Amino acid sequence: MNWNPSVPAAGAAPRPDDSTPGMTHPISTDFDSTSGAPVAASQDYASTRPAWVEVDLSVLANNVRLIRADLSKAVRLLYVVKDEAYGMGAVAAAKVALANGVDHLAIYTLEEAAALREAGITAPILILGERTPLEIPGVIELKLTPCVSSLEMAREFDAAGRRRNRPVPVHIKVNSGMNRFGFHWREVDAWSRAVAGLGGLRIDGILSHFAQSDEADKTFAHEQIRRFEECLRVWGTVAPRPPLVHMCNSGGFLDLPEAHFDMVRVGLLMGGVFPSTVCRRIPGIASALSVRTRIAAIQPLEPGDTVGYGMRWSATRRSRIAVLPVGYGDGFPRVRNQGEALIFGRRVPLVGGVAMDALTVDITDLPGAEVGTEAVLMGCQGAEEITARDLARLKQSVTYDVLVGWRRRLPRVYRGGSGVAP
Repeated sequence: MNWNPSVPAAGAAPRPDDSTPGMTHPISTDFDSTSGAPVAASQDYASTRPAWVEVDLSVLANNVRLIRADLSKAVRLLYVVKDEAYGMGAVAAAKVALANGVDHLAIYTLEEAAALREAGITAPILILGERTPLEIPGVIELKLTPCVSSLEMAREFDAAGRRRNRPVPVHIKVNSGMNRFGFHWREVDAWSRAVAGLGGLRIDGILSHFAQSDEADKTFAHEQIRRFEECLRVWGTVAPRPPLVHMCNSGGFLDLPEAHFDMVRVGLLMGGVFPSTVCRRIPGIASALSVRTRIAAIQPLEPGDTVGYGMRWSATRRSRIAVLPVGYGDGFPRVRNQGEALIFGRRVPLVGGVAMDALTVDITDLPGAEVGTEAVLMGCQGAEEITARDLARLKQSVTYDVLVGWRRRLPRVYRGGSGVAP
């Protein structure tokens, strides 16, 4: 019986080495010299849980290199690592990416930025969204570059720059049609003159964001590019063009090379998940994140026996039902009699309803499965794969939601730690 996340399942292909500093390892155990009872040598209880999110850093590194090679050498590569790099862990992902061709990072909150700085990361960090006046000291202390989307905040940052006798580096956000943050493209004549006159700012960049870049119909994306380019033209009449003009997210990077400008912002794709089913593919890009667990219990059922809350599934034959200790409290979709897991490289159906802490699968046709056998809820096993898009369909949501939805109580296990540098 194998409970160790660091040990591959019986019959599974060997995984990359796990020499990454900071990797989650099983708890080490000493023995009391008098009683002989086991005594935990550490309090790393999370690593003993038979369910985990596994991140293959060698796959992430390869994805970064493939994206970098696909991009013009003149264009910089920014990695969006907000929300723990879409579930992988921002610090680990950022360090691997910076060693393999990423130039800049982006996050959304001061807390996310602080974690990167505390980990020794000194790369340029763009903080997305709009700040409040209360956040300005943190932005400056952490040496971040904020996006500025309104005259009010432009003036607040300008005043901060004047107080410290050193301009605050900012990127101007243009609303070209997304209609969330940004100076509106229709009002460019007014805001461009006003912002250009603020001596407490250093305009390092101008950016916009696509509302839809990864679908087959690019009509509105092209209209946004036209609007953004008009804003750039008007800005050029009042101030120099800044060194970093950028608009593309993962979908734009893949499908809209005319909008690459000076830098592209890639997030989802770094982890190996394409933003849609129709966008361009880069051969070799693979998913770096998987979700794995081990069978916690097995129940023998007779015909007519039911499973789980509400008795939503009944056995029609003598059956074996395996309990997997992952539920909607961990981020798995709350479904009934839908979905699959992989055991021994074969798909087995989920039966009954997903509970907060557990789900159940039918292993009647897998007589070799036992307590401790590994099951994959997202990722590859053998020739089979359950993708983030598969789970998004179950959740009636999007892949982004699935990836960031894996809760912290699932420990992150990092593999492929050596050889991640080019």
